[in-house]
Amino acid sequence: MSSGGVVDREAITAAFDALERAVGDVAAASCDALTTPERLALLERCERVRRRLPAVEHPLINQLARQATPEELGGKLSHALAEWTLISRAEASRRIREAADLGARRGLTGESLPPSLAGTAAAQRDGKLGSGQVALIRRFCHQLPGFVDDATRQHAETQLARLGSQYRPEQLAGLADKLADCLNPDGTFTDDDRARRRGLTLSKKDADGMSRLSGVLTPEARATLEAVLAKLGAPGMCNPTDDTACVDGAPAQETIEADTRSPAQRQHDALNAECKI
Repeated sequence: MSSGGVVDREAITAAFDALERAVGDVAAASCDALTTPERLALLERCERVRRRLPAVEHPLINQLARQATPEELGGKLSHALAEWTLISRAEASRRIREAADLGARRGLTGESLPPSLAGTAAAQRDGKLGSGQVALIRRFCHQLPGFVDDATRQHAETQLARLGSQYRPEQLAGLADKLADCLNPDGTFTDDDRARRRGLTLSKKDADGMSRLSGVLTPEARATLEAVLAKLGAPGMCNPTDDTACVDGAPAQETIEADTRSPAQRQHDALNAECKI
């Protein structure tokens, strides 16, 4: 589709037109006369095609990330991608991060570089890895401690990409855990490793005004939160249904016995009370 840096726009458009026509033809075909083995074989082929499509998207996303201005996009890349494709902004952000790992890169002087996770990218391009395997391998690589050298990282990633073409995601997860234990048998992580992974995410409000909270805490943040929850999340503490919620000292025994909240609800109320304090 390109030669010597010249882009053949007509060839690219024709290729995408042919792809859409082929999908339309397959979707319109009747499979009523097929046998069970034939149906399973076609489903396998559908999955292989589905797995290859992200490899088509990665270079387009990376090129937009490098070249498109916020003025051209109308804002952030994730927002533009979500608007143009009608996907959620969270999914758009996930695709941008995946493209950064699995798409071709450019060096500081403009030279072409292989993907950061070259083995996974090649297997995905061949339809050998699904989204579950890809997500697991990416998470494995990003969670490796900083002392693991580049050659070892590349070898481990290539090995997981090969295994991912043979096993389901839940099976691959067990193999990845064993490999992580081999690379870091003492479970050694630095403050920089933990700082890189830390984060909290507050979701958009649900229809009832409720929100979901998720994240990864550093050991220090966890210890701090556990202390708060142990004190303020105990039975009888910070109960919003009490006339006067107990937020300091020890609650009365009758207050403890009248507390019907679940442990999760008590922890929520404890966090809310601590934030107010």
